[in-house]
Amino acid sequence: MDHGKLGITIGDDYVTTIEIRKPPNNHIDIDIVDGLIETLNDLDEDPRCRAIVLCSEGKHFCAGADFRRDGSTEAEGIGNRSVYDEAEKLFATRTPIVAAVQGAAVGAGLGLAMVADFRVAAPEARFSANFARLGFHHGFVLSATLPRAIGHQRALEMLYTGQRLKGDEALAIGLADRLAPLAQVREVAHQLAVEIATSAPLAVESIRQTMRGDLTDLVRTVKEREMGEQAWLRTTNDWVEGVAAMAERRTPNFTRS
Repeated sequence: MDHGKLGITIGDDYVTTIEIRKPPNNHIDIDIVDGLIETLNDLDEDPRCRAIVLCSEGKHFCAGADFRRDGSTEAEGIGNRSVYDEAEKLFATRTPIVAAVQGAAVGAGLGLAMVADFRVAAPEARFSANFARLGFHHGFVLSATLPRAIGHQRALEMLYTGQRLKGDEALAIGLADRLAPLAQVREVAHQLAVEIATSAPLAVESIRQTMRGDLTDLVRTVKEREMGEQAWLRTTNDWVEGVAAMAERRTPNFTRS
């Protein structure tokens, strides 16, 4: 199957592979998110699928939104509908997901990686919530997902500083669940997905719902907060400076204005 910028392969081992095909950076956009939502919902009803591997073609897993010099981005869709509006729907699906992260998972790309139940990373992977370095508030419901994975204090450090964590550093704090050589990241992710798919599917789904608890409701709540904060921060001079500094590959000079 093929769904626009996604390639979908249903295996005979009850594992389906979803590949994002927008190399090399696989920048997030509304088409990719819409495609993922539709595909994940379809796979929830497909008896051939009990676990999913989410991966990307090219150098990076997802390098976030592709910000232009004016601060606009492909992450905004028709009528300014954005990936942040739609992101909560990704958390309402039922099938376990293993992400294979070979390169950058940055900004919204980190948010996308956090949709998965597990993350398999290469040493070359880079995880970063770089929003504050752009003069921006984080999005993609990282307020809900990041602290659940690495704890509140670690999440604060990532969000405040925009620090980049390599694969081994991500593994050490629980942001990644397994580390694999670059050439074997997908294979190891697939092996984990097969382990999940071998278990009783109704039991796994039930356990997943229990362990996620109020995540779906929390995602909905924090999305509204995140989007509101993003909206006013995009009117500031610091936002303009942050985007310009990123484009020019220099240190931003923020002025608190």
